[in-house]
Parts: sequence; structure tokens; C-alpha cells
Amino acid sequence: MERTNGSIVTEFVLAGLSAHPKLQTVFFALILWVYLMILLENGVLISVIIYDSHLHTPMYFFLCNLSFLDICYTSSSVPLILGGFLTVRKRVSFSGCMVQMFLSFAMGVTECVLLGMMALDRYVAICYPLRYPAIMSKGAYVPMAAACWVSGLVDSAVQTSLAMQLPFCANNVINHIACEILAILKLACADISVNVISMAGSNLIVLVIPLLVISISYIFIVATILRIPSTEGKHKAFSTCSAHLTVVILFYGTIFFMYAKPKSKSSVGADKQDIFEVLISLFYGVVTPMINPLIYSLRNKDVKAAVKNMLGRKTFSDGL
Repeated sequence: MERTNGSIVTEFVLAGLSAHPKLQTVFFALILWVYLMILLENGVLISVIIYDSHLHTPMYFFLCNLSFLDICYTSSSVPLILGGFLTVRKRVSFSGCMVQMFLSFAMGVTECVLLGMMALDRYVAICYPLRYPAIMSKGAYVPMAAACWVSGLVDSAVQTSLAMQLPFCANNVINHIACEILAILKLACADISVNVISMAGSNLIVLVIPLLVISISYIFIVATILRIPSTEGKHKAFSTCSAHLTVVILFYGTIFFMYAKPKSKSSVGADKQDIFEVLISLFYGVVTPMINPLIYSLRNKDVKAAVKNMLGRKTFSDGL
């Protein structure tokens, strides 16, 4: 935060959907409902995995991390978004905006790396089933998960610190519903080439490399599944990977639409694009974390059995 033209930027104004007050009311109710569902679904999934000893495996350990990550990610931005919908002038302090940006960016990076680690786990499970317990021991999968969180926090700390060093001019209006790093960089009245280069390097490491790991892993996984003689064996092997693959497609597909969409120049087109950007951002940051636990539980017999077992024992103990 630096002095520019005799003024100091102490707060930002979130202008996303400001021109659509009726939509704000609808989005407030919808986002609040989805956020409560995220807390419920992911909370139940985490509790089931911790509760049932049969789920104490590397795959469910990573899934537990993913559920906790989704709770943290949405909690870092949803309260700010909901608060903004309730006020006419959506103000957020400079430090508050930086904290929210740091947490959201860190969780996003962590999820990228975590999905890559989960692909490696499925690769070992399908391609080397006999050696799987030895390769994916507790001494391996715990550090793998820790590396995901550390990489997210470190990368976010670098990007946030670089953004905080930029001078901001009189224009402190963020054209977004949350403190998104690209929207904030547009407000800087200085050369942001260092930030752009840093972001490009970050995307290469935490976005492209995990995607390559996922792609290569599934090439070997598919090749191995095709060599399985029985149809039942093929279906069983693919079912262990289908949930993760679905989450990857949703996650990376949304990121692609967020950063690869064309920019509109006309005022009418820009207005429609503003709504489109908000919808894509909400799908990426709110809807996907709600869908993830459903994807992993609806098609998973072990999780469904564990939920019934936990609820059944709780009901029995309450009856006593």
C-alpha cells in the first residue's frame, strides 16, 4: 500500500453485479444455500472417513484433504461475497482484501497439486496393485498431501506479497464480487510485468505440470484397464477412477473458461460478460465444492456403507 498522487488506498470497492440489484438478491439466497450444503456435505464426508477404519487408505486420505480444502476455499470468499450483496457500497479494507486473496489463491493452488497427487495414487493402485500398499505407505501419502498445502501457501504468499508492493491510484473499484488477483492487478498504476511473469511461472508449475501428471497417469491407467480380461474387472477398475476424473474435468474445464474466454469491447457485451464472469467464478468457487462430495459418495459403495453404518450406530447409541 503506497502513496500515489497524494492519496493512500485504504480500501477497495467490489463492483461485481452492482448494475444488477435484483440478481444480487437471487444470488445471495442461492449462494447462502449452496454454502450451507458445502459445509454439510464435506463435513459429513470428512467425519465418515475419520470414523470408519475401513476408509483409512491413501485414496480416502486425499479425499478427506479435498473436502477440507473445499470448506476452506469457500469460507475464504463466500462470507465476503454475501456481505457485499447486503450493502449498497461494497467496501473491503486493503488488508482484508489481501487476506482474502491470499487464502483463495492458496486454496486454488493446493487443489491443483492435490488433484495431481490423487492421479498418482490411482495410477499406482491400478497399474501396480500388488505393490500399492508398499509404495503408498503412510510415510509416502502424508508428505504428498503436506506438499500440496505447502506449495499452495508458498505460491500464494509470493503472489500476494508482489501485489501488495504495487501502488494503487484513485481507482480502487474491483470489477468482481471478490478480491481476485487478476482484477486487483488491473488497478495498479505501475508496471506489473514482474507480477505477470511470476503468475506465468506459477501457472506453469502448479497448473500445467499437475495437468500433465494427470494426463500421463490416465494414459497408463486406461492402457492397463484395457488389458484386464474380464468386463467386470474393467468396470471395477474404472469405477475407482471415474469420480476423480469427473472432478478434474470440472475443475480444469472451469479454469479454462475463466481465463481463455474472449473479452468484449461493446458496453452491452461487456455488461453480459460481467454476468458471465460472475457465473463462471461462482461455479468454480462455490458450485464445484458442493458437487465434489456428491461425485465421490453417490457412486462409491464404501462411502455409502460407511455413512449408513455411522448413522445406524449413532441412532442406536441415542436410543440407549
